[in-house]
Amino acid sequence: MKNLKFILYGMVFSIILVKVEAVSWFRIVEMFHFQSFHMYGVMFSGIITAFIGVQFIKKYKVLELKPKPFQKYANSIGGTFFGLGWGITGACTGPLYALIGLNLWPALIVLFGAFLGTFIFAATKNRLPF
Repeated sequence: MKNLKFILYGMVFSIILVKVEAVSWFRIVEMFHFQSFHMYGVMFSGIITAFIGVQFIKKYKVLELKPKPFQKYANSIGGTFFGLGWGITGACTGPLYALIGLNLWPALIVLFGAFLGTFIFAATKNRLPF
C-alpha cells in the first residue's frame, strides 16, 4: 500500500480541522456575518503555510510548478458555485470527510452533490465556451 501515507495525512488533517472547529457550521456562519475572526485565522494560517511550502518547493526544485492561465468566466462561475454550496451547506469539500467521520450522516448528501458536480463538469467540459 504505497499510498498509505496520503491516507494518514488526510486523517491527521481531518483531526486538525475538527479540533480547530473548522467543520463547525456555527463558526462558518460567524465568519460570513463578520462576527468572529476564528475562521479567518484558520484560513490565513493555511495560506501562510502554503506560501512557505511553495517557496520551499521553488527553492529546492522538489517539483516543477507551472502557473495555470486565468480564465475569467470559468473561475468566476466555479467560484460562485463553490461559495454558494459552502454557504448553503456550511461545509466545503475538505471538512466533508471529517463531518462524515463524526457520524454527521447528512454530510453524505453534500458529498454526493460534490461528486455529481464533478461528473457533470467532466461530461460537459469539452462543450463549455471557456
